[in-house]
Amino acid sequence: MDVGLAGKRAIITGAGGGIGRQTAQLFANAGAAVFSNDIDADAIDAARADIPGLAGAVTDMGDSAAVTTFFEQAVSHLGGLDILVNNVGSAGPTAPVEEVGLDEWNACMAINLTSTFLCIQAAVPHLRAAGGGSIVSMSSAAGKFGFPLRSPYASAKWAIVGLTRTIALELGRDHIRCNCIQPGPVEGERISRVIQAKAAAEGRSDNSVRDQMAAMTTLRRFVPPTDISALILFLCSDYGASITGQSLSVDSGMEGYGPATDD
Repeated sequence: MDVGLAGKRAIITGAGGGIGRQTAQLFANAGAAVFSNDIDADAIDAARADIPGLAGAVTDMGDSAAVTTFFEQAVSHLGGLDILVNNVGSAGPTAPVEEVGLDEWNACMAINLTSTFLCIQAAVPHLRAAGGGSIVSMSSAAGKFGFPLRSPYASAKWAIVGLTRTIALELGRDHIRCNCIQPGPVEGERISRVIQAKAAAEGRSDNSVRDQMAAMTTLRRFVPPTDISALILFLCSDYGASITGQSLSVDSGMEGYGPATDD
């Protein structure tokens, strides 16, 4: 099926694994030129080896100067820009709010929110020059329900929703669509690390936390990364041409994260 992405130029951050890598693969399969990054050199090298035509760089997206350099490299390589997917993120600390250090708060905001803002800010002139395009950013179910013991992460993901709706209003006249996705627990290494940290903070087993998370969804299961990447592809394709300013959940019917413990 032709989704209208052949020849499109896309930046997809964080394509070393998980959702980002799946999305880069789908875009490449659809004929798009993709530039990406990861903080892990081995991960981005492996992605480049497996995905034909994928270009990328090692980048710490929590460093504003590195984000600027990455974006300049990406646009120069692609020769312009039609699509920006802000996928990169960090789980941040797992602790009660009174125990979260300011340095931990700032680091979580830098990679989850500030890097998204900087990439959008850098992308807009190029998207305008292309006659329009699509921006998709990654929020979270934590930006919909809140997430006990994860106050910096949840705050950043709520902010992504506000940022998305605001820039959609600003950029609609330029034919630039802006949406965000709110995944629930997504299968992979990242959710396993989140589960381990939450289990340690609450004095519970990993399996207990995993089972609790699954039980908070109506489908009683975690989300495959491919389900997220498929929605990103749709939003950036011709089929998503009338969708903007939306926060779209892919969360197996999540009903909330519940209290910090089962007590």
